[in-house]
Amino acid sequence: MAPLTRTAALGARRHTRAATVCLVALGVLLLVTAVGLTIGEYPIPLGQLPELLAGGGARIDRHILFDLRLPRAITGCLAGACLAMAGALTQTISRNPLATPDILGVTGGASAAAVAVIVFGGGVYSLSSGTITLGVPVAALAGGLLAALAVYGFAWRHGVDGFRLVLVGIGCAAVLAALTNWLLILASINSAAQATVWLVGSISAVSWNQAVPLIVLTALLVPAALTLLRTLAVTQLGDDAAAGLGVRIQTARLTTIAVAVGLTAAAVAAAGPVGFVALVTPQIMLRLTGGSRPPLVASALGGALLVQAADLLGRTAFGWEVPVGLITAAIGAPYLIWLLLRRR
Repeated sequence: MAPLTRTAALGARRHTRAATVCLVALGVLLLVTAVGLTIGEYPIPLGQLPELLAGGGARIDRHILFDLRLPRAITGCLAGACLAMAGALTQTISRNPLATPDILGVTGGASAAAVAVIVFGGGVYSLSSGTITLGVPVAALAGGLLAALAVYGFAWRHGVDGFRLVLVGIGCAAVLAALTNWLLILASINSAAQATVWLVGSISAVSWNQAVPLIVLTALLVPAALTLLRTLAVTQLGDDAAAGLGVRIQTARLTTIAVAVGLTAAAVAAAGPVGFVALVTPQIMLRLTGGSRPPLVASALGGALLVQAADLLGRTAFGWEVPVGLITAAIGAPYLIWLLLRRR
């Protein structure tokens, strides 16, 4: 009975530690978000936020808060949460910390499709043909899904192996990056400038038009991701052990990747390809919580905090506004190099 008692105590300590990390991350996220809502060319006192959120205060203050800053804050939080949760899903199901939507080509597919719409639309964010109008968010969502299907199809050899999935994803991502560059060469100067701004990954110009679809998709996909927790826990035992416990390995992989692709495409459609959030955040939260796999809820909170903090830093630390994607890339690129060197 003693080993069972020690195991139960260890599990309880891990759950307590994970809950503490989530609460701290949530508290810091709310603080950073509140500060971000008050900072700008038209400052709003921090103590006035509750009154404004309740519908009071001056009309100009409510306009600045609800029409300009709140969509940006919500998009940043949800995009970061979706990207980090997608990274946690793909890293867990493949048992590989490099298997993220960035590496697997999902982000590249979304970027190529969105740039195609901007280029062929003449620099605007929609492309009309008869009665069909294809906007950048819809194109990014479709491009991410098609890229994921291509990667999964090319990686299939009587099943999908985690390392093969990563290698095929890297190849597809390179092809999609070349396609994106070719589209930029074909574009006019104005269209190329518009596409380049979007490719960096920025939430500076988002409105409720981008925030509302992201809210809806997040409300649908996050519960779907949480239903996979038990399956993900079993798959960590290995394919043979998981199959022995009744888990259909390939079905579980396909379902997990599909949810991860949906989360990634939703985030990229709203905020652009904000890099390295899906790679860095799950591994950081894994070490903070002390678990055996990247935690979904903690990763979501950490991703939201990372994007919000990067956005606040980009708005305040320099003489000009730096897109959030550049800040996250500056954080994530050294981490990727360290991870590659550590894993040889």
